[in-house]
Amino acid sequence: MYKFLFSLSVSCLSIAASAQQTQSEAQPDRDAGEEALAEIIAGQGGPAPVPPEQRREIEFVAREDGGADVITVTATGFSLDPDNTGQSVTVIGRDEIAAIQGADLSRVFARLPGVTSVRNGPIGSFTGLNVRGAASQQLLVLVDGVRVADQASPGGGFDFGTLLATNVASLDLTRGANSTIWGADALGGVLNVSTRGAAGLDASLEYGARDTLTSAVSGGVEGDRYFVGLSGSALRTDGFSAAANGTEKDGTRQFGLGGSAFFDVTDAIELFANARYAESDLDIDGFAPPTFAFGDTLDTQHTRQYSGAVGATYYGQNLTLRGSYGLSDTERENANPLTGPSFSSDGHTDSLQLRGEYRAIGGLTLAFGGEQYWSSYATDSDAGADVSITGGYLQAGWVFGGLAAHAGARVDDHELFGSAVSFGGDVSYALGGGWRVKGSIGEGFKAPTLFQLFSDFGNEALQPERSTSYDLGIALGDRSAARYFAVTGFRRDSEDLIGFASCFQNPAPICASRPFGYYENTDRARAQGIEVEGSALLGETFRVSAIYSLIDTEDRTTGNELARRPRHSATLYADYEAPFGVRLGADLRLVGDSFDNAANSVRLDGYTLVDLRAAMPVTDAVEIFGRVENVFDEDYQTAAGYAQAGRGAFVGVRTRM
Repeated sequence: MYKFLFSLSVSCLSIAASAQQTQSEAQPDRDAGEEALAEIIAGQGGPAPVPPEQRREIEFVAREDGGADVITVTATGFSLDPDNTGQSVTVIGRDEIAAIQGADLSRVFARLPGVTSVRNGPIGSFTGLNVRGAASQQLLVLVDGVRVADQASPGGGFDFGTLLATNVASLDLTRGANSTIWGADALGGVLNVSTRGAAGLDASLEYGARDTLTSAVSGGVEGDRYFVGLSGSALRTDGFSAAANGTEKDGTRQFGLGGSAFFDVTDAIELFANARYAESDLDIDGFAPPTFAFGDTLDTQHTRQYSGAVGATYYGQNLTLRGSYGLSDTERENANPLTGPSFSSDGHTDSLQLRGEYRAIGGLTLAFGGEQYWSSYATDSDAGADVSITGGYLQAGWVFGGLAAHAGARVDDHELFGSAVSFGGDVSYALGGGWRVKGSIGEGFKAPTLFQLFSDFGNEALQPERSTSYDLGIALGDRSAARYFAVTGFRRDSEDLIGFASCFQNPAPICASRPFGYYENTDRARAQGIEVEGSALLGETFRVSAIYSLIDTEDRTTGNELARRPRHSATLYADYEAPFGVRLGADLRLVGDSFDNAANSVRLDGYTLVDLRAAMPVTDAVEIFGRVENVFDEDYQTAAGYAQAGRGAFVGVRTRM
């Protein structure tokens, strides 16, 4: 099957290329009627052939050049103007990430509506991302278009603590279920992280609080038919005690490398490849004997990740096809210098993918695709297992004047639980004067993880978790416009959520082989609320922006709030360019109270964080920058018992050529 799907992908590309090239050779010039028809389609806002200079941007890169040219790939799987989808999409580009400064990606996440993060200690510690009340493991995470979830972890999510902001070129987030396009794991949303370097050279060096040293370099060369980019970054910090009651410093040492390449074999066929490697050593706290109370330990965690993809894209007059092979792998080992290794795991995914987009007459687009991926895991305590999922989808899109609409369906087949069917649709309509109304509905599912299926607590009878998302909103302009305002109401209903059941005094037959407990489909949940965004350019050099999210969550099995889901969160940030190119900025982050556990018996207090930033050019190619994080030294926690960073000052230098 593996070789068959790969051969099918290559064959489809070759056949399409031959057919389109033959047509082009037979009709090298369009007559007057064809020119008139093209003008009519353009006037309708219909899809047009992809210009050669933009082709490299389609390969899973959300682009933001000067704020005027923004695309998303998480909405439909192909590059799309966010105005042409009714889904809730936010793109944060390279320049904004650089202006925020530093390697801590959670500070960038604070600018995403409906998003809160959870971290177990200093930078580099496990970091999860909750989107509109959906748990971190219910978010499909792609790095350069490749699934990167840790298949050996119980929840099957991605640890953002292993990703440095200095390695990130852009973030492209769709909030809401989107399994119609992406299949499994897109229960709460889809986030694509681009690590692609840009042409030229960009390097930075930063030093600051807790003996933290961060370095980064990226660059690329390009010609008429090729692009090659490389990037790398490293972080070293003494940190602080991850345990709030501890005194021992828990440091981090981390580095990452990435690369991407594109080559136009012909005017219609492009080859592409990307790869990422990351490695980290993290000091962690835990439950040491004899009391087994949470506190300081000598434990460490070594993590190694690699992912990448290789493939080809065909760009025809009316047809685009992309076929690729991708893989990702996460290896972890916990150890103690006194007792040696205590745990190790390895999660791996291989995937084959074919996506296509046919641009028909009258603004109609047909998107289609198929994917098969194989996941496996192993730990030092069990032999591990593997499973495969095969899926395919069809989506129709229509753009006519100010109206854009999509509707589609997908079927996925899991070798254990069988089929999962997902539907989705969205509408966006321009009202005039820069106003636009949007709405979407989408279904999502998350397959049981390999740990939940096959570990000592596993249950092979598990069914997928499912959700249905709805949202409706209105917006004026976009994030980079002189005036921007958006308000969106949303709701997500989830069922068959997987929880853990104890076997203590439990007569269930499965307890005969699972004496300590097992996973089961029992839980239901609901999250609903509003997101409000606003931004204004005051004069030519001063911009203020604000984000507010109200998220009401409920465990519909118990009636409690979902754990670690603050009801209120807001971010206010401002940037000012003073004379001589000096740039000043400030960020205010407010997060409300929440509960740390499902029983709602442990409360997490809300918190307020203030960051100040500055940058000043030294030459046309060199600037110095600095910031103070947590100016008022707020003492807070995002997970009970785990400390967070206090006040810290940082200074650095950056060059761009």
